[in-house]
Amino acid sequence: MTELADVHLGTTAGEISRRAIERYGDREALVCGDIRLTYRQLGARISQIMQALQARGLKRGMALCQLGSNRPETLMVRLACTLLGIRYTALHPLGAVEDHAFIIEDSEADALAVDPYYAERGAALAARAPGLRHVFSVGPSNIGDDLLARADAFEPRKLWDEADPAGIVGLVYTGGTTGRPKGVIHRHRATVNAILMMLAEWEWPRDIRTLVVTPLSHAGGSMVAPSFVKGGTVHLQEGFDPDKFLDCVVREKISVTWLVPTMLYRLLEHPRIRELDLSSLKLVVYGASPMSPTRLNEALGIFGPVFLQLYAQSELPMTVTTLNTWDHDPNHPERLASCGFPVANVQVKLLDENDVEVPQGEVGEICVRSPLAMDGYWKRPEETAATLRSGWLHTGDMARKDEEGFLYIVDRKKDMIISGGFNVYPKEVEDVLTHHPGVAQAAVIGVPDDKWGEAVTAVIVRKTGATVTAEELIALVKEKKGSVQAPKRIEFADSIPVTAIGKPDKKVLRARFWGETARQVN
Repeated sequence: MTELADVHLGTTAGEISRRAIERYGDREALVCGDIRLTYRQLGARISQIMQALQARGLKRGMALCQLGSNRPETLMVRLACTLLGIRYTALHPLGAVEDHAFIIEDSEADALAVDPYYAERGAALAARAPGLRHVFSVGPSNIGDDLLARADAFEPRKLWDEADPAGIVGLVYTGGTTGRPKGVIHRHRATVNAILMMLAEWEWPRDIRTLVVTPLSHAGGSMVAPSFVKGGTVHLQEGFDPDKFLDCVVREKISVTWLVPTMLYRLLEHPRIRELDLSSLKLVVYGASPMSPTRLNEALGIFGPVFLQLYAQSELPMTVTTLNTWDHDPNHPERLASCGFPVANVQVKLLDENDVEVPQGEVGEICVRSPLAMDGYWKRPEETAATLRSGWLHTGDMARKDEEGFLYIVDRKKDMIISGGFNVYPKEVEDVLTHHPGVAQAAVIGVPDDKWGEAVTAVIVRKTGATVTAEELIALVKEKKGSVQAPKRIEFADSIPVTAIGKPDKKVLRARFWGETARQVN
């Protein structure tokens, strides 16, 4: 007898892509350099990889980690695992060996798949992971089984789905900047809801040609499934090169892409940016770190009203709030500092330290209820309980809400500076600093100070050819935000260090001032 719970089960993440592959047959699905694959060709190759994995004993409930580059085969392996019900974990290409080795062990991986480009790293990881049953090279290399050669031995067949709709689709590791990475549990329910929210809330153009330049293991990779659902074409590039990016947009008439703010800043300063016809771009999604409202306004003047900001976390995949294209209104510049409005099927409240909602206009922690929410952290019950408490997922991000319901993130909770007994939120100071015409980037941190406890300190990257003094910038912040918020110290640098996914790496900046101290509050 069918249980009532079974009646309400939805589809799986793999089934969504399988249906698209079946539906769009001879449409172009995937482009990477000289490789151009139709949906039919993509499906045939995935089916061969599925059979090769099964022949080596991989089945539903097992786990595979993949260290891959932005090439079609990386995506094929991921989709094969998703359809077979194999728990999938991507290893970020720019991650540290130590973190990768920990993730393989922590995720209880049965298999490791490695792009030949990373063969040396793969060999080192295999040597440190005795629990692995299989090591696959995704193409010819000097390590492991060549998975693609094994796949060649099988005849292509119609794709099938063996995954459990209630099961885990994969683990996404996060939090490596503060300690050992934590595996966020993503079930099919959350992944399917994330795809549906992206389709519902993002302003997709009619003709979808999506360019993915961030690693497939990062947020850009999440744009693949909704692009497929719409019958679009996904273009893959390895790494972000402004010239390659712009040339591809022009040549392939790219209509959709994902950028982190640091990438957009580089495009804004590119010498050809105002000469090229970029009119095919209809949707530029940005996120992962805060965007300077001043630079965003500059981008609107070049690209037009094509920008959509999203706010999400690994714990809440892909879309919690959006600032849609029509919200990017230069006539309302204050709105450009917002991360937008909560999307459908998401509840958001700003709570204080006692999990009580703060009054409108006051700063509180963003807390969320949604089918998007993670089940918890893999094998981390205490950290799961700390994040999922009082019936809400606590994001650790501090924000205020205006009278219309738009959210303004003022900073990560852990980044808040207490100077002279007053709370200072670095994002607000950074927005003022980047308003100066001579400032390209700004990162604000607190450093130990005998007088203030923590002194507000800014690291500044000047725009090319610009001259700006520390005195000017301190005066600017003092004028706009008051003396408490004004930096006590400003340093100029050629660049600001970033994490593997392009966020300003404030851990690296703080290390210069805090050293090896066990705590970074003063």
